[in-house]
Amino acid sequence: MKDEIPVYEKQKKKYHKTEEVTNFKQMIYRSADIYRARIAFKEKDKDGSIKEITYEKFKNDIVALGTSLISRGLLNKRIAVIGKNSYEWCVAYLAASIVGVVVPIDKELHTEDVINFMNVAEASCILGDYKNLLPIVENIDQLKNTETIFVYFDVLANENAEEVPVLDEERHLDFNDLLKHGKELYENGDKSFDKIEVDPDEMRILLFTSGTTGSAKGVCLSQRNVCSNIISTYGIVKVRRSDLFLSILPLHHTYECTLGFLLPIYSGASVAHCEGLRYIAQNIAEFHPSVILCVPLLLENVHKNIIKSMNKTLPEKYRKASGENPFPNLPFFIKKIVRSKVKNTLGGRLRVFIVGAAAANPNIIADFRDLKLDTIQGYGLTECSPLVAGNTDYFRKDNACGLPIPNVTYKIDKPNEEGIGEIIVKGPNVMLGYYNDEKKTKESIVDGWFHTGDLGKIDKDGYLYITGRCKSVIVTKNGKNIYPEEVESYLNDSPLVSESLVMGIHKENDDETYINAQIYPNFEALKERFKGSIPTKEEIRKAISDVVASVNKRMPNYKHIKSFIIRDKEFDKTTTQKVKRYGDNMNINPQK
Repeated sequence: MKDEIPVYEKQKKKYHKTEEVTNFKQMIYRSADIYRARIAFKEKDKDGSIKEITYEKFKNDIVALGTSLISRGLLNKRIAVIGKNSYEWCVAYLAASIVGVVVPIDKELHTEDVINFMNVAEASCILGDYKNLLPIVENIDQLKNTETIFVYFDVLANENAEEVPVLDEERHLDFNDLLKHGKELYENGDKSFDKIEVDPDEMRILLFTSGTTGSAKGVCLSQRNVCSNIISTYGIVKVRRSDLFLSILPLHHTYECTLGFLLPIYSGASVAHCEGLRYIAQNIAEFHPSVILCVPLLLENVHKNIIKSMNKTLPEKYRKASGENPFPNLPFFIKKIVRSKVKNTLGGRLRVFIVGAAAANPNIIADFRDLKLDTIQGYGLTECSPLVAGNTDYFRKDNACGLPIPNVTYKIDKPNEEGIGEIIVKGPNVMLGYYNDEKKTKESIVDGWFHTGDLGKIDKDGYLYITGRCKSVIVTKNGKNIYPEEVESYLNDSPLVSESLVMGIHKENDDETYINAQIYPNFEALKERFKGSIPTKEEIRKAISDVVASVNKRMPNYKHIKSFIIRDKEFDKTTTQKVKRYGDNMNINPQK
């Protein structure tokens, strides 16, 4: 009897047909040619009405902005983009990445970190929302490039325009004015943008994965990296031209940018941008999406609301205890009604949730399947553009990350007796390296294999399972990455702190991850603070509490230190005097 063919081999025969593209310019020109009059974006006007933007207009706006940026001397320069998810962000991202190197920046970062990233990246220009650019302008003296150009997505002629300290009219520009100027240049024969030949293998995207100078890690991606990931994803999850993606997660993140923006644009589908977390339900009702990219927390919230609604509206005899799913025990005719109501609640067209950034609850995935809603989860990293593995249109396991995507290979390095070891990845999606850090690049990419720092195992069919992390990065329930070194750097900046160690902890009956800090105070500095007298435990705690509060003010909410412990002795260290992230240092009782 022949051995059964493993699932990953069966999957190869099921790949959807794709057309290769290797750079963004090629992709945009192709899409505009094929899908010319189709709708690329649906956006809300200020008055709340929905406007439609065709593929042809999208391409023309990219060309116009790119032409205008070139006329400002920005060819081959580093260009940052910051702001909420919007059509303007998408145009800016693609124009910047074709004209030069795009540097997407998290709008939630502290101004100090945004400026640091701009300095490290040597950015010559930043395009973004007024509210994100103003704090940078107010701290202009901290920018190394004194000639930085600011481009505002919002119309400058608004009620707050006078607040912008106009240093030079040539350096504070309006996005729409640039579009208009670029179109005029193009119509008058300036074809400089059309003439750009994008090298698909050079760095065109520079992403930073953490916040402080000491721990800032720049990921260098080429356009071939990202385009290969788009094509591979399309190969396992068919995107229909009739699909509309509701873009909820921040676009600066590779997960949303590659799969929630560039993938639908490659596929001829449409994109609508969510106005914010509080508007998700409203935007679903307005835009009627068919595809939503999300993190497990959002999926759980939707699931929780559906169960709550069922237990509230079903006849008494079918209801279950609070939080318990009544659906499996319903008669088939009531199930049909419930499915229809759930679908209508989610806009009437929703067919699939794509979930990533952290592991989803397999029971929730199964519940959604019962409701005729697909939930497809995968695994990826910024360094892999991002997708590595995914469940597919044909083969799935609810508790697995999925199978290797086309043209990408993974394996387990130095597996233990249970088959668990570090996941390493090879493929055209693997980054070029870490920005200005040859040492870290060589440590991370060995013989073409990227060492992810994640622990996992692979079953006989090729499905990948994540079992833990050998990196120190902390992942919250909603998929946010927190780098302990970043938070520690802020803490250690205080003269009252000698050493610190930050880790993620869980509380009883709560699967959220909370940030805990162990702090070894600088007792000499504290003694000076209290004018030579030895401070009491209460006084020490109050002083350190003030330090923690100050640090929290400098970081987004998801990075806030929720609890801390004051140590009375130094941490155990390595021979190179680094605080150990294992052993006794990690044995804490975070009750305070």
